Amino acid sequence: MPSTPLTLPGAELAFDPHWLGAAAAQSLFEELMERITWETHRIRIYGRWVDSPRLSCWIGDADAVYTYSGTRFVPHDWPAALRPVRERLHRELGTDFNGVLANLYRSGADSMGWHSDSETELGPQPFIASLSLGATRRFALKDRRDPARKLTLDLAAGSLLTMAGDTQTNYRHALPRTAKPVGPRINLTFRRILAPR
Repeated sequence: MPSTPLTLPGAELAFDPHWLGAAAAQSLFEELMERITWETHRIRIYGRWVDSPRLSCWIGDADAVYTYSGTRFVPHDWPAALRPVRERLHRELGTDFNGVLANLYRSGADSMGWHSDSETELGPQPFIASLSLGATRRFALKDRRDPARKLTLDLAAGSLLTMAGDTQTNYRHALPRTAKPVGPRINLTFRRILAPR
């Protein structure tokens, strides 16, 4: 099934709920759970340093150095299991992603707060491809100027969400906590890190 554009003013979004089949998504989830070097990243929130409420790993080409929330991340090498995923995304989307942020949400207590992927290294109109594995979690977007303008999606294993154009300028997004019993989830956000000018 091809990606379906999602209608949200000022955003370029497309969603394919079955980009990876169930067996392929489960196999990739198990491989990455074991192979990725999961870390607790320290992030700066309102001027103080805290542990992020999830485990993460920045992966990419050697020159894809990335700064997020005051911390500079040097990429880990691409795991073998992610190389064909990267190649397929390049073929289908026409973007040569050189990095991917892997986030592991161990339970419903792990989350991602409201933010935009607007770091300088991503350029003015970043193209981000977000692949979900493992447990289904709710993803939310809301307009920066009009919080009533929002969209929520349940991201299941194998689903692919792409965000492009002015999405990061006009919207913030989050993965809220949930009190519901939920298993671990891996989210892979593929990005193109631009060379410094």
